[in-house]
Amino acid sequence: PKTVYIDGIDGGDDEGFSTVGKGGRTLQYTPESIFKHLRSIVESRGKKNTDRAEQIRVMEKLLEVATTSYQKIRVLLTLMSTRFDLTSGSAATTMSQEQWKMAEHEFGMLLEVLEENPNMVVLENAEEWEDDEKPPQPTPGEKLRIPGSIVSSVERLDDELTRSLQHIDPHTAEYIERLGDEQALYTNVVRALLYVETLKKDPKLEIPQESTNRIVMRRLEHIYFKAVVSILEETTWKAIPSNLDSGITPRSKAADTGTLVQTLCSYLFQYSEGIIRARAMLCQVYFLALHDQYYRARDMLLMSHLQETISNFDINTQILFNRTLVQVGLCAFRAGLVYEAQNTLQEICGSGRQKELLAQGVMIQRYSQVSPEQERLERQRQLPFHMHINLELLECVYLTCSMLLEIPLLAQTGSSPDIKKRIISKTYRRMLEYHERQIFTGPPENTRDHVMQASKALAAGEWKKSSEFINSIKIWELMAQPEKMKNMLSEQIQEEGLRTYLFTYAPFYDTLAVSTLASMFELSERKVAAVISKMISHEELAAALDQVNSAIIFRKGVELSRLQSLALTLSDKASGLIEANERTLEQRTQGTANAFERQGNQGGRGGRGGMRGRGGQRGGGGQRTRGGQQFGGGALGGAIKA
Repeated sequence: PKTVYIDGIDGGDDEGFSTVGKGGRTLQYTPESIFKHLRSIVESRGKKNTDRAEQIRVMEKLLEVATTSYQKIRVLLTLMSTRFDLTSGSAATTMSQEQWKMAEHEFGMLLEVLEENPNMVVLENAEEWEDDEKPPQPTPGEKLRIPGSIVSSVERLDDELTRSLQHIDPHTAEYIERLGDEQALYTNVVRALLYVETLKKDPKLEIPQESTNRIVMRRLEHIYFKAVVSILEETTWKAIPSNLDSGITPRSKAADTGTLVQTLCSYLFQYSEGIIRARAMLCQVYFLALHDQYYRARDMLLMSHLQETISNFDINTQILFNRTLVQVGLCAFRAGLVYEAQNTLQEICGSGRQKELLAQGVMIQRYSQVSPEQERLERQRQLPFHMHINLELLECVYLTCSMLLEIPLLAQTGSSPDIKKRIISKTYRRMLEYHERQIFTGPPENTRDHVMQASKALAAGEWKKSSEFINSIKIWELMAQPEKMKNMLSEQIQEEGLRTYLFTYAPFYDTLAVSTLASMFELSERKVAAVISKMISHEELAAALDQVNSAIIFRKGVELSRLQSLALTLSDKASGLIEANERTLEQRTQGTANAFERQGNQGGRGGRGGMRGRGGQRGGGGQRTRGGQQFGGGALGGAIKA
């Protein structure tokens, strides 16, 4: 439409102007013409060269002149759809904050109008009204059905806010300001849920259960990762009119946020299936783990059997599964269960792809075969920053757990040749080997350095030094009750230090007083006796506990001395070297095995190896010895075979 000048007023704004449509007629916005304007806007949707911003301005004027509730509902539904269309079709652009707030405000208005007019309902399966001249009249006892979707609108509002948060730098004030919109969104999600619940009470409307499930899931996804939900809930219920209440989560129980997640999940377990049910279960496990209920979270995760079928689910559900697994691991660590924590975190942290698996950043690899389309999809799946799990804290927990399990194991395999060389964490072993190869190691700078130097001290029996290194890591302050955590870690290091000492120095003792060990590791004699008894019962230590004299009596003939274990290591490495040499020689001479044999048994050299068994006999091209390249390995090989 073009704007024409009407009077001689020189105004910079629209005062004194009127909008002219096709054919030069002035457009009139009257209550009667609303439906005609709406139809023309809907018909032009998706066409090229459509000025959506102009359409939004037209509809805002239509909303001002709308008199009946039916007109308002129709205009609001079309207006919201057009606002969402502003960003559709381009993944790079996000909905501006101004447009989002207006769409959110209009959604609130729509719910208000619908709450005031219970005889009008917005349904997805309602038929379109064709007559633009006169609006439909509801028949007595029936409800007027208007085509539209409340659930899809609130889902779209949620998605647009998430996309916006993905694109904003999280370390700016803009991100915090944008995050403030979550409260308004959450209020609308709860209010939409109340509206859908009201519709479900009328069996004539045949509301599908899926609509309620989708909206309950959205509500759950806003609260499952939060440590404190009470403020969000209180503010929401204050904003909702007092005459409205929910059957699923009553207003009277709003203060009890502990059971809120339980209630929403139980509802979804009962009425949903497939992906929504699995996601609800993962959300509940995450929430329990976050609130230090380790055994409940673990049992629920194991009973769900999701770990067996998770590969069949969509990628977003797999990401939620990874996040839940990590949270359960961190919960086990806070409870002092080091073995369980390391086992749980192994799959995610041992892969070296934590960022990617938790959707907290895109891994850019040098030679990766990722297409631009795949990379774009991966960026869309990234979680907003406020939902992230701290990766540095995660690595610190994983390495600390690995240290407490690996150092005693290394000491045990060093002194007992019968034990297979078991590796608990390859990642940790690689880091430890790299650290030991360093010629000079300065004071620790980052988390990894602290753990490596603590490992070195623990292996040498200096448990106090190891404890100091671990407790000086700054990141523990991010956990709840950091002092309690540090005390727990010190106790664990004392125990593992005792085990490491016994594994390392058992060959040099005949008897050892429990009181000596208790004073060395500052543990009670009762605790020392308990640790030793456990080691003996697990057949980790060849000894007996003399309870009368309070001493350990070591049995001889099992452990090796340091020299013997080094000699065994040398022989293992030498035999490995011989095997590698034989394989290399076979590969080198594979293609030329018969190259020197002449046809017709004419004279000449039958091979390069003379009588040593690697070729034919000289002069006749005779039979080669069976077995191809037989390599004896020289003097060293003979000594080892003997």
